[in-house]
Amino acid sequence: MPRMRATNWQEAYPLIQPQINAEGKHVFAFDASFPVDVRFLIFSPQAEITLNRHDYFELLFVHSGAVLYQVQDRYLSLQEGDLFVMGSTLLHRMSQYSKGRLRAAVLYFHPDLIRRTDSTTEGIEYLMPFLVQEAGFPHVIPAKTGLPSQVFDLMRRVAAELPAASNRGRLSVKTYVKMILVLLVNHYSDYRGNEGVFLRNQLNLERLKPVFECISRDYWRPLSVCDGAKILHLHKSSFMRFFKQVTGQSFITYLNHFRIAKAQALLLSTDKSVAEISQEVGFCDQSYFGLMFRKLVHQTPRDYRRHAEGITR
Repeated sequence: MPRMRATNWQEAYPLIQPQINAEGKHVFAFDASFPVDVRFLIFSPQAEITLNRHDYFELLFVHSGAVLYQVQDRYLSLQEGDLFVMGSTLLHRMSQYSKGRLRAAVLYFHPDLIRRTDSTTEGIEYLMPFLVQEAGFPHVIPAKTGLPSQVFDLMRRVAAELPAASNRGRLSVKTYVKMILVLLVNHYSDYRGNEGVFLRNQLNLERLKPVFECISRDYWRPLSVCDGAKILHLHKSSFMRFFKQVTGQSFITYLNHFRIAKAQALLLSTDKSVAEISQEVGFCDQSYFGLMFRKLVHQTPRDYRRHAEGITR
C-alpha cells in the first residue's frame, strides 16, 4: 500500500482558467504517455472559472464547502462528501458558493488511459458512466450512498503514486483508476446501452466548430444569431435550436460568456480601464458590460480585479 502524502492544496483558477480556449475547452497538460492526474484544489467565488468542457474525464470529490454546479443549463447542488462525475462534451462550471471557498480532490484522466490497453468492448464498458451523459443525467453521487468516500480513498492512492515513473507505479495507478470505474459502472448500471450519446454529442460539437472559431476571431465586433446561422447554412430558428441543444445556452448567452471570460483575462493581465476593456471585448455600452459581468461573475469588474489578483499572485 502506498504511503499517503500530506495534501498539497492549490488554487484552481490559475490551473484551469488560462487554458480555456475559444470553444470553451480546457486543455490539461497531461503526460501524453500516461494521461492521468489528481489535484487537491481550492475553488473561490472571488475567482470563478468560466463555463468549459474538455477531452478528458473528471471526478470531483467535495472535501469541504458547498456549491451549485452548472451543467449546460441545469444547476446541481454539491455538498461536502458528494462526488461529481463529468464527461467530455458538456459545458460546466461552479456557479454559486454557499459556504465560501470550496476544497475538492479532482481526478483527471483521458479515456486513452483505459482504451490503449483494453479491448474496445471492455474499454467502453469501463468508461460507460462518462459516455452516456445527456440531459437529466445524475452527475452528483450523494455522500450518503457511501460511494464517494470509497472513490476519494482510491483517488488519494492514485495521488500517492504520481508521477508514476516505474512500470509498477503505472500498473498501480491504472488498477486504482479501474477500481473507481467499476464502482461507477455498478452505480450507473441502469444507463448501459446509451453509449451512442457520446458520439452524437461529439459530432454536434464538431459541426459547431466553425461557429466557435468565428466567436474566437470576431468576438470584439457585433455578432448576431444570423451570423451563426449563415456559417452553418441553417435557417435562423433551426440554428437557434441546434446551438441551444448542443451547448445548453443561446448563441447570445454563449457569446456573452466568452466576452466576459476575455474581459476577466484582461482585467488580470493588463492595467487597462474597465471602459477600455468593455470596448475591446465587444460591449459598446459600458453599463451593459457591467451588468453582464455582475450577472456572470457575481461581482463588479473592479472587485474581480482586486480579489483575483490576490489569489493568482
